[in-house]
Amino acid sequence: MAAASETHLTLQSRLAGVRLLLLDVDGVLTTGGITWTHDGSEQKTFNIRDGLGIKLWQQAGGLVGIITGRSSAVVQIRARELSIDTVRQGVVDKLQAASEILAEHKISWEQTAFIGDDLPDLSIVQRCGLGVAVADACSELLAAARLVTRLPGGRGAVREVIEQMLSARGSWQPIVGRYSAV
Repeated sequence: MAAASETHLTLQSRLAGVRLLLLDVDGVLTTGGITWTHDGSEQKTFNIRDGLGIKLWQQAGGLVGIITGRSSAVVQIRARELSIDTVRQGVVDKLQAASEILAEHKISWEQTAFIGDDLPDLSIVQRCGLGVAVADACSELLAAARLVTRLPGGRGAVREVIEQMLSARGSWQPIVGRYSAV
């Protein structure tokens, strides 16, 4: 759902103009829960549909990056599995990290989407051409976002946004057609 000040056309134009999708991890790619095993290993659960969405976005020419405040070997493994080369972990200033990533890829803020869930994501959500809050984000992020997902973090919210971006470009139905038997 779009913020009240956005027109449908403006939101569609923002969705269609995204080249770089930046993602938080905990609360966005996961539900935000962290499980510790008896030996101190960290476990996270990622949504498989989000993963396919990321692969489809990449196949359509989109770039993906991760910016997270925590550091985790599990995140690096998932990023490698999804061919995400741009990964910044242990980040204190997410806006600065995003600025560096944009400069590296020569992409403007207007061509960038960021999906977040909590206060450390607020400055990027406010700055991006398409700042997105997952459905269960904190109230401040929900108020600042240009787009709020119907689904909560870790439950397909990333895929939801990717489908909207690809649809705005006219690319979603051809992708679906590749999987259809009719």
